[in-house]
Amino acid sequence: MSELRSLAEALERLGAVSDRGYRFVLDEKWNESFQPFSAVVRSTGTIGGALQELGLRKGDRVALILPDNDAFVLTFLAALRAGIIPVPIYPPTGVGQLSGYLDNTRHIIGRAGARVVVTTTMIKQLLGSVQAACPELERVVTNSSLAESNASLRPEKIGPDDTAFLQFTSGSTSRPKGVVLTHANLLANAHNIINLGLQATPKNDVGVTWLPLFHDMGLIGFVLSPLLDGISVAFMSPLTFLKRPGSWLQAISRYKGTVSFGPNFAYALAVKRSRPQDLEGLDVSSWRVAGCGAEPIRAETLEAFATAFKPIGFNRDALLPAYGMAESTLAISFSKGLFTDRVRASILWSEGRAEPVEAGATEDVLGLVSCGKKFEQHQVGVFAMDDETSARPLPDRTVGELRLRGPSVTPGYFQEPELTANAKAGDWLKTGDLGYLADGNVYICGRSKEVVIINGRNFYPQDIEWEASQIDGVRKGNAVCFGTGSDGSDREQVVVVFETSIDDPEQRKRICSEVRSRVQDAVGVALDDVVPVAPGILPKTSSGKLQRTRTRDLYERDELSERKSAREVDRVDQVKHLARSQLEYLKLAVFGGRGKKADRE
Repeated sequence: MSELRSLAEALERLGAVSDRGYRFVLDEKWNESFQPFSAVVRSTGTIGGALQELGLRKGDRVALILPDNDAFVLTFLAALRAGIIPVPIYPPTGVGQLSGYLDNTRHIIGRAGARVVVTTTMIKQLLGSVQAACPELERVVTNSSLAESNASLRPEKIGPDDTAFLQFTSGSTSRPKGVVLTHANLLANAHNIINLGLQATPKNDVGVTWLPLFHDMGLIGFVLSPLLDGISVAFMSPLTFLKRPGSWLQAISRYKGTVSFGPNFAYALAVKRSRPQDLEGLDVSSWRVAGCGAEPIRAETLEAFATAFKPIGFNRDALLPAYGMAESTLAISFSKGLFTDRVRASILWSEGRAEPVEAGATEDVLGLVSCGKKFEQHQVGVFAMDDETSARPLPDRTVGELRLRGPSVTPGYFQEPELTANAKAGDWLKTGDLGYLADGNVYICGRSKEVVIINGRNFYPQDIEWEASQIDGVRKGNAVCFGTGSDGSDREQVVVVFETSIDDPEQRKRICSEVRSRVQDAVGVALDDVVPVAPGILPKTSSGKLQRTRTRDLYERDELSERKSAREVDRVDQVKHLARSQLEYLKLAVFGGRGKKADRE
């Protein structure tokens, strides 16, 4: 790894490898396309040359909106090899909420200054209004037109300090920001993930993933990091997993997968919705690393998964909780198993100390999952929020803000010098996460901006949400807790909003009452308001994370009841936006855009 200067070079070194590569599962019937690394090198050379023929040069940005894994991977790697900076953008999942999708896409393309968008023919027709609103966007092209090109890649000199790509944050607490990731960042993080954390080898390991590739866990964890040693990976569609969670286990069994990751909700969903017929004849004993990260980790969820799938060979020791964030490339720490720190809940909330409880205690106990120890050549520290220079690290078992240093940490946000400066405290990166260290292990309590403060005590919304989700009728993983001062009182009001598929008013009242009682008994918080909403109402990021800040804003503006479910389609609204995009698309096609002939591919 130390000899490599870029991920482009890592890929090019695999040009003669024909027995390992990327396997793309094309549909639910397990039709697939296997691309050995030698073929990936050839294909990305052609696509990279086609990008250069469009006039893109080293350092230019190209936005990728590609729902199919094979097209996305090849186009992304082609841009890397050409020194062009790819900007992944999640594709639309349907026509519902199209206005919000187009607004977010305009924001990312405009902020990145992308000159070209690569997408599909169908999605291209939705982007007329986006192209019209982004002055630097010259053309929108289809991936099929790039693949049909006869161009050859003109080699570029790419160094470790060159920007590899822009990872726009998912926007759970704010507008998406473009995290700059250099080749040095990616090489350092990939080395710690593959060689030190997972100890993966090309001979013995196969990755399996359904994770979206436009986000860091899927992209860096399963596309880029395996390039260091040429480790094979099988890619499923995220939609296949969401439709049939048992397909995750089927893929592990089918491809003898050894490494696979998912957020906490995925493990819960697999237990809840895997059907007996999905598991017939499966053997997942090859699965030696079952990683979990990207959202709060619950030991109960992982224990339930281990128990449910032990009959088909799952080993509890495979569980690997992890901590990471986009600003540190991907991963920050890995655990070596599932370990829970049982602490006194009242002391944690009132004094910010993680005081261990005696064995066997059941009252006033909170379990926090260890996310393991820091990576090699990296540092994780805990500091008071008002320690603006990171001069005084807090002692073990004291809650504060987690801060980072090391070669994986981003140089900053793209063309956002003020945001970049505000993200630092001295030479440490502020994560915004509250947590503590104990014997070198990292424990996460919550996000600093989302803590609910009641009579001087800090409560973490995840704890309240977890308790609310245990009530029958509340959709698991679809409850949001936040504090608000919208009623003008002298203390913060505590609100829980949850999704339920139950429509009967009396049943909803019962559920709300049970949520209040459960939270009062388990956490000691009296809820000021409990709001049931239909499935799909709660706002989420493109990676599926609940947006507490957005939910609070909607609640304070009394707009939650007016919000349409993501599962609904407002025909009038969608026709309006489709017509506008089509009109802009036709205008650009006929008259050209900003003095340039519009692309008609």
